[in-house]
Amino acid sequence: MKLYVWASAPNPRRVRMFLHEKGVQVPMVDVSGAKSTLSEEYRARYPQALVPMLELDDGTQIGEAMAICRYFETLHPDPPLMGTDAKDRALVTMWEQRAYNEGMIGAAEVFRNTHPLYAGRSIPGHSMPMAQLESLVERGRHRVARFCEVFDRQLADSEFVAGNRFSVADITALCAVDFARTLARLPFPSHCVHLQRWHDALSARPSAKA
Repeated sequence: MKLYVWASAPNPRRVRMFLHEKGVQVPMVDVSGAKSTLSEEYRARYPQALVPMLELDDGTQIGEAMAICRYFETLHPDPPLMGTDAKDRALVTMWEQRAYNEGMIGAAEVFRNTHPLYAGRSIPGHSMPMAQLESLVERGRHRVARFCEVFDRQLADSEFVAGNRFSVADITALCAVDFARTLARLPFPSHCVHLQRWHDALSARPSAKA
């Protein structure tokens, strides 16, 4: 079993954090190539050309961060990071999806459409030339701003994103915030004090540095 990652990318970080919280160790292979591209060897191995990807001993390839996390949640249910009962699982899934759809995708729209290394290839995993679009930069900024507002309100009365227990929703939200701040270079909204409190606490967890 091997987990293929790109050290600086946010989606592999989600899986690394998840595995650290579970106490599960998996051999990892960094497949970053020159000029912010995936290595040719990895592209040939996995034509989807995205990270992370988990390759099982029987050759099965599992892509998408949450699919990989679901695989390990089933094998290692404790501690539960995807909910404990029907209601809890639904809430964790809901907030994780909101973190991904608004925070992660919003930051990605800004990053992929502004960074000079991604000129002409603004959509990950696609070999067809795709021009960077200023309209997507503006849309991404609005999505991230909305994400921060929504999560700040949620965290006003909750220690963690989906309630009073750390979950995969916190992992995705933290990776989204850090992606927006560092790679997309979007300022942290100073008025979102609850989000800031949560971010400080989450950043202190050992898994945040995994």
